[in-house]
Amino acid sequence: MGTRPFTFADTFEVVADTVPDQLALVTEDRRLTFAEVDERATRLAHALQERGIGAGDHVGLYLYNGTEYIEGMLAAWKIRAVPINVNYRYVEEELVYLFDDAQLKGVVHHQEFSPTLAAVVDQVPGVQTFLCVADDSGASTEGLPTDDYEEALAAASTERDFPERSGDDLYVLYTGGTTGMPKGVMWRQEDIFHAAMDISAMGMGEAPASPEGLADRVKETAGTLVMATAAPLMHGAAQWAAFIGFHQGNTIVLAASRKFDPAAIWRMVEQEKVTTMTVVGDAMARPLADELEANGDQYDLSAFFALGSGGAILSQGVKDQFTKIRPDLIITDAFGASETGANGGGTGFSEEGHPRFALNESTTVLDEDHRPIEPGSGKMGLLARSGRIPLGYFNDEEKTARTFVHDADGKRWVIPGDFATVEEDGMITLYGRGSVSINSGGEKIFPEEVEAALKSHPAVFDAIVVGVPDERFGQRVAAVVAPREGRAPTLEELAEHARTKIAGYKVPRELHLVDQVTRSPSGKADYRWAKSVATGEG
Repeated sequence: MGTRPFTFADTFEVVADTVPDQLALVTEDRRLTFAEVDERATRLAHALQERGIGAGDHVGLYLYNGTEYIEGMLAAWKIRAVPINVNYRYVEEELVYLFDDAQLKGVVHHQEFSPTLAAVVDQVPGVQTFLCVADDSGASTEGLPTDDYEEALAAASTERDFPERSGDDLYVLYTGGTTGMPKGVMWRQEDIFHAAMDISAMGMGEAPASPEGLADRVKETAGTLVMATAAPLMHGAAQWAAFIGFHQGNTIVLAASRKFDPAAIWRMVEQEKVTTMTVVGDAMARPLADELEANGDQYDLSAFFALGSGGAILSQGVKDQFTKIRPDLIITDAFGASETGANGGGTGFSEEGHPRFALNESTTVLDEDHRPIEPGSGKMGLLARSGRIPLGYFNDEEKTARTFVHDADGKRWVIPGDFATVEEDGMITLYGRGSVSINSGGEKIFPEEVEAALKSHPAVFDAIVVGVPDERFGQRVAAVVAPREGRAPTLEELAEHARTKIAGYKVPRELHLVDQVTRSPSGKADYRWAKSVATGEG
């Protein structure tokens, strides 16, 4: 076979052929080598083909973490179909929206979700085939024309007799939808490989010239790391971390994602001798830090040396908490988005508490005329990336036109909406997403900086900040706070603390205490929910 294209089916097959017996994937109840993952994915690919799935068709993965999720992604790509991540917390109405928007033709699902699927199957006639992954839920599959996943694999071929693939084959990732319904970001597989799913995207070494070039690298790196993801695979950060590991021939350990259990995750880190772990922001990192602070002597974490966050930035408070417990722990922030891939790495915080990043050569900050901002000018603009960027949003030309723009020289940029500025030293200071910013008396306030200030208070476990209507200022800052157990902070107490971290006009003017802050399975803040709480509509 000649040089293959950069598709993830091809890259995984190269690794599997190079180090077939290397342990690739570990879950609670299954351990698979690269050869075993590839064989199961090949069988699933044939099973999907036999059920009418072909090139260009979209297959929903309505699954918790498990080997089946990785198998489903690879199987779809093997036959040039497109796997689609489905949020397992969705209710019926949201599922109908996603299935329709993504134009799904098939769904691989856990048994637990069968009743929900049965309730919507008549509303999504485009979905023609279902495969059910058995679990211990006892959920009935009555009313759902679904086949057993393992039986389908057992009856399918192990031959890699698939059509030739192309680097233009799609990778589609549905975004979290913090302020609106999610949209599918469409990438060419070759572009997302270089932008997010290889160590070169993180500035660590050169990218291989071809998938075959992975073989030489893997011979050197296979088995050097045991990499865990605490996030669900329905989130891009977890998918990217997993394939970065696979493309080094390393082992990926998946945490159970039915319920986030810090103690279970640390037991997993101990048992599997995990060396590095990916989380998504404070929502995952803070409970993990609290568990270590309370019960750290119960775990042997001698192999564990690095914690990385992708998709959300760790607050300084959480970093300090980890450093106090494990002074030798390497803690990193990787900044990126579904629309940009990996942009760069965190270098700390500005004096005002805004995160600073060293970004790659394809990323900059543009002004309103789509011109790069001069370093040290003090001007604020929008973060943008050129080069290897997505094709756009699936099934949404209007949003594609707003987010993907051409400058006066014809250069194409993706501008997701993050406000930032370029400092004199070339570092980029990030302020936050404009779509959730608060306008109070003409002043722009970014919720993230207020949330960081609140979460540094010892009585606060989690917080989301939103703008609510104000007769005088247009909007005022409202904080929705989940306090630590046994604590009930007052607005005055939190405001006094916040004033030591941020300017007075950014300090919350009202406080809403809740038992738990609502976030997506990936840890992203649900600003729609927070606004409904703050306005009394929830």
